[in-house]
Amino acid sequence: MTEQAKRDRSLSTPVRAMTAVALAALVAGCAAGGTNLSAVPELRPGVAAGYLAADARPDSLKLLPAPPAQGSPALALDEDAARQAGTLRGSSRWQLATEDAVLTFPQAASAFSCVLGVPVSEKDTPYLNILLRRSLVDAGLSTYGVKDRYKRTRPFVANKTPMCTPTDAAKLEKDGSYPSGHSAIGWAWALILAEVEPERANDILARGRAFGQSRVVCNVHWQSDVNEGRMMAAATVARLHADPTFRADLDQARREVAAARASGARPSRDCQAESAALAP
Repeated sequence: MTEQAKRDRSLSTPVRAMTAVALAALVAGCAAGGTNLSAVPELRPGVAAGYLAADARPDSLKLLPAPPAQGSPALALDEDAARQAGTLRGSSRWQLATEDAVLTFPQAASAFSCVLGVPVSEKDTPYLNILLRRSLVDAGLSTYGVKDRYKRTRPFVANKTPMCTPTDAAKLEKDGSYPSGHSAIGWAWALILAEVEPERANDILARGRAFGQSRVVCNVHWQSDVNEGRMMAAATVARLHADPTFRADLDQARREVAAARASGARPSRDCQAESAALAP
């Protein structure tokens, strides 16, 4: 037996099974009209395009009210939530919020890996990875009609207290606070992943809620920004279900997660630390 043959034979049965299933999913995905993973459409170099054309995205100007007015009870609630969140500064929850702020891949792909119970990456779950990358764009861009209309001031600017990603401060000061794009993305991901793995829906949705709340913890969004971000997420995911490429990728993502679970693959993330940070 050659050395190569010995190495091939040494592969564990679960790993070989996962590889076979992933390859089958890739071929089936292309046949079913899903995203062509060898030629992913791009919004700009290195950034995958969303599934939806600009005129197909939900219109936040038609769906959301104006942000809370000065002196209103709603603004008082926002300010109180910001003060309470300030008590978490420097804690493990603050650290998790800092990690949740990252929307670039590959790091962003792992945010929900603990609640899914499997690794999420371009290598392990390519269709799930592209599902997250493309829906990020659709959910995030759905918020910009209202963002640009009202240009609401961020809490760290208004209350002059620290935020968890100071290197982003200059960029965020120019980007409207209402509604939260991060919250829209996190809740959209949670809704999609709850369909991928319905038996874990409660844990996935709880993580999606926490992902949005991380923006309040970080002192970069008001609570009402986060709440209305979830509204845009729900609208975006509802619209995505009319897109055949999205539906095909969703089907393949289900198969990938099932294969990863059957192989015994585990997330590389510190799930115990994440759970502790999110504990009541």
